Amino acid sequence: MRYARPASLRVALVSEHASPLAELGGPDAGGQNVYVAQLADHLARRGHDVTVYTRQDSPHLLPEVITPGRVKVVHVPAGPASRVPKDELIAHMPEFGSFLAQRWRSERPDVVHAHFWMSGTAAMAGVRGLGVPVIQTYHALGTVKKRHQGAEDTSPPQRLATEAAIGSSCQRVLATCADEVAELAAMGVARDRVSVVPCGVDPRHFAPVGAEAGASSGLRRLVAVGRLVRRKGFDRAIRALAEIPDAELVVAGGPPADLLFAEPEAERLRKVAEDHGVADRFTLLGSVPHGRMPALMSGADLVLSLPDYEPFGIVPIEAMACATPVVATAVGGHLDTVVDGVTGALVSPAADGDRDLAAVIRSLLDDPVRMARYGTAGRQRVLAHYTWDRVADGVARVYSTVAATPSLSGVIR
Repeated sequence: MRYARPASLRVALVSEHASPLAELGGPDAGGQNVYVAQLADHLARRGHDVTVYTRQDSPHLLPEVITPGRVKVVHVPAGPASRVPKDELIAHMPEFGSFLAQRWRSERPDVVHAHFWMSGTAAMAGVRGLGVPVIQTYHALGTVKKRHQGAEDTSPPQRLATEAAIGSSCQRVLATCADEVAELAAMGVARDRVSVVPCGVDPRHFAPVGAEAGASSGLRRLVAVGRLVRRKGFDRAIRALAEIPDAELVVAGGPPADLLFAEPEAERLRKVAEDHGVADRFTLLGSVPHGRMPALMSGADLVLSLPDYEPFGIVPIEAMACATPVVATAVGGHLDTVVDGVTGALVSPAADGDRDLAAVIRSLLDDPVRMARYGTAGRQRVLAHYTWDRVADGVARVYSTVAATPSLSGVIR
């Protein structure tokens, strides 16, 4: 069913640390960058006037850039023109918000969409007194991070209270999965103020293709993709590999291959592989160019996505788009995207389930007919629910609804 597209809007996307122009693979560059870039591009294709506001993190950046898709990217001078760790950026949000307020007094948007909680603080400051509605997408919630990381959580101490205040003050919260709605409700955000629109994938890019030349080793290939951080669960995959002697594990992510020696998590994972006797069947690729990722995923027997927690999780739908079955932990967005027994398998996130994880992987590798069926179903599910066209349509409908409603946004209560 096709919906009538809403009238053209002036849309401001605020993404303080995740620029749509950033090269993926850095410590703070990942799914949010992709989301903002794709959403902006697809909204512009629909005739909306889209501007993305992101922090200037290099002295070499132009103040404004127009992308080939006619999206304007504004590099906001807030803090030093250099990379600042994400968790330290909150100190520069008042300056970011002041820039937005000054800009929007003369170039008033119809709707503001803030990405991540710190962007929300800047966006709310920017619209104060203007009556412009603010939509908030958190991309990750501090409550979830604190629950899983405990004392290792490096978030600013005010994060949880600020996230709750933004959720109560903005016009609408746009969540990416059903699990997030429950988390928001526990924070005090009324369910009727939350809309769910998932993340997406480009099924023309992520599509079944032939494996890269020289990729075959004669072993069954397990592939995992993501930033090299402990919560991604790559060590679980390594431990499971010890129970599957005819398989290899390939991990893509982190810095370029020639810099992996200086990456602490890479060294930790190599040590886990050595301790479990699978170092000869474990490969860290480092960062893999976007253009190579479909071949990497298509050449896998299974793609593993095993984080302890995941706000949405783009890797499973990229793999499904490539018609590759997925084994994923039953957390966050995985509960929406991966249909257990249809497009892949969901497993417990508990580390003590490593033997069960190996058994699930083994059962799939021993059943090529079932894996082919899962792969086909995964591709169909992506086309039905997770294309960027569908995502942009859903987000644009939310924009049109809030833009037609008088706004009380502007003060964080």
